[in-house]
Amino acid sequence: MIAEGKKLRTELALITEWIKPNSHVLDLGCGDGTLLLHLKETRQTTGYGVEIDHHEIVQCIESGINVIQANLNHGLEDFKEDTFDYVIMTLALQAIERPDILLRDMLRIGREVIVTFPNFGHWAARMHLLAGRMPISRALPNEWYNTANIHLCSMKDFEHLCAQLDVKILQCAAVDTAHRSTPAMKRFPNLMGEVAVYRLQK
Repeated sequence: MIAEGKKLRTELALITEWIKPNSHVLDLGCGDGTLLLHLKETRQTTGYGVEIDHHEIVQCIESGINVIQANLNHGLEDFKEDTFDYVIMTLALQAIERPDILLRDMLRIGREVIVTFPNFGHWAARMHLLAGRMPISRALPNEWYNTANIHLCSMKDFEHLCAQLDVKILQCAAVDTAHRSTPAMKRFPNLMGEVAVYRLQK
């Protein structure tokens, strides 16, 4: 069970709504396995997590989550085509060396792909750039020289990549760093959304 008092982030709750019951799921960069555990309890899913951090892996194992230790920058060659109903990656795409290649690989092994990432098109990021500085915000709290984010993009950038890769966008949403959505984010997602959420299909 998810620890008492530990509320599921809104974008993870949104992802849960997109997952059909009894699906086979792969969660890339799964962290402590919170999403996989929630999906197992509420959607009766099966599957695996992929994580590189040893401490997070230990927490997954303690929660009964199947987890594989691997570096996502090395690709997903060990997984066969159409192995999973859903391949999920939350708040990690921007830290991958070649997100385009990994996204293509995710679509190879999953019938659907769900990704989330900080939206570089958010108004606060634009204001920092107008002032001649790299953005520092709630969604992007690190300085340019010590951030793990190496490929930041806006929602429009990501949608352009999807068009180049011939990827179909089934659904998208925008939330803030508290993982809530507002009417303004729904109307102007690339300007008002701090975190982007996409459901994709090849």
